[in-house]
Amino acid sequence: MATERPDPPLTGDERATLRGFLDHHRATLAWKCDGLTDEQLRRAAVPTSALSLLGLVRHMAEVERTWFRRVIDGEDVPLVWSATGDFQAAYDAGTATRAEAFAAWEAEVAHARRVEEAAPSLDVTGVVGKTGETVSLRMVMLHLIHEYARHNGHADLIREAVDGRTGV
Repeated sequence: MATERPDPPLTGDERATLRGFLDHHRATLAWKCDGLTDEQLRRAAVPTSALSLLGLVRHMAEVERTWFRRVIDGEDVPLVWSATGDFQAAYDAGTATRAEAFAAWEAEVAHARRVEEAAPSLDVTGVVGKTGETVSLRMVMLHLIHEYARHNGHADLIREAVDGRTGV
């Protein structure tokens, strides 16, 4: 399977630009996982770390769910992999499969897109449960772009350690 990565727009309004960069980074994470077995997707880059490509996919499902569903949409839903709110549980991909990780992540991305598209503007706000702070959809989208970009850097190194494939 070859993931197609949309290029972010070179021109356009703020929302289209944010959406384009977010979709580019989402596709980059999927692209880094292309062509690998479940075992390879669970493999950590270094023996001292449990961080794996599947762990990153699971983590990003939690991130999408938290920021779009729980914060912006105000839904009272638990995390995907932890009933106690432990974000670190998503990284434990020891028995995870591509099918379950990607199904959860893709469902959360689709839901996040619906939330973003339904919002009348980037000025829509939500409340962060832990802190009670008010945040805008604009900040959430920027945060997700940052989160994906950082973790895609991890994914680059993990993928290279798994099978030598490199590329941006």
